[in-house]
Amino acid sequence: MSKRIGITIGDINGISAEIIIKTFLDPSILEYCTPVIYGSVKVLNYYRQFLKIDKFLFQPIRHTQPNMPLKKIYVVDVADNLDRVEIAKVSANAGKLAAIALEMAVKDIQNGIIDAIVTAPIHKEAMKLSGFAFPGHTEFFAHTFSSPNTMLFMIHETIRVGLVTGHVPIQSVASLLSVDKIINKIRVMHDSLKVDFNITKPKIAVLGLNPHAGENGTIGSEENDFILPAIQAAKNENMLCMGPFPADSFFGSGAYRQFDGILAIYHDQGLIPFKVLAFGGGVNYSAGLPIVRTSPDHGTAYDIVGKNKANESSFRQAIFLALDILKNRIEYAQNTANPLKTHKINSEVE
Repeated sequence: MSKRIGITIGDINGISAEIIIKTFLDPSILEYCTPVIYGSVKVLNYYRQFLKIDKFLFQPIRHTQPNMPLKKIYVVDVADNLDRVEIAKVSANAGKLAAIALEMAVKDIQNGIIDAIVTAPIHKEAMKLSGFAFPGHTEFFAHTFSSPNTMLFMIHETIRVGLVTGHVPIQSVASLLSVDKIINKIRVMHDSLKVDFNITKPKIAVLGLNPHAGENGTIGSEENDFILPAIQAAKNENMLCMGPFPADSFFGSGAYRQFDGILAIYHDQGLIPFKVLAFGGGVNYSAGLPIVRTSPDHGTAYDIVGKNKANESSFRQAIFLALDILKNRIEYAQNTANPLKTHKINSEVE
């Protein structure tokens, strides 16, 4: 059955509107989902005309309603005079509109009007100027849904990378580590791989913080103090968890292919190899939330705004991943409620 997918407009001065429009130029996507775009009719029409795209048709609405007809594109106009486009410029107005769109989508998913949220890219400086109190989407959703053990989880068909620490300065990473923090992230990854990705026995790799994973304490102590104890705790909970692995050789040798999920200690350690391997086709997924939220693996791309060069592939993949996760969560709940059915499925896999 078609699901209603809430889509937040993101930064209107970046490529967000362009990738939304391009995604839905293919009408076949409406066979799988009903898009509910939270943003601005004026902005979408501006970019449609600016880019000379005349096939993007939608139904403007002021308010969502339960049980809206499926297989249409809805645009919920939440602009409130914040819809002035200033291409490739950091704007408090753009940040405020992006924040309002997020708040409206959250309200509707809490009320059961939409089934998942796909967020178009925001500009963090613009969000800060608007008074947005969070470093990014992940932190916003974690706070909003009272889910302290969330994780930024980057997904591609060839690799899945999660992070222990997210949008924090590199100088703060070591001080933020603890055994509890790392084991909590391993649990989030393990549970997500089982529930959201239908992997019965997830195999997880954990990277080291220091060069060569510390070389047994000769290049830093974090591996011995925090990472190894967390891995052992995961094993004690019957999770298939290995490491810590030196990050350079782990990716360079192709060892990442042997694991269902990879837990990196800090942002660039995980996202640089991920984007080298998967850029343009990867998806940012917020694991550990009670709702499903995805986004493309790129930012606002101010350098190509208005040039008709934005590639919508990652945004499209974010929509399809949200649909897959919704399906997998339903199947997992059904299998958990029926242990005989679960046993049959596992036997067939084996």
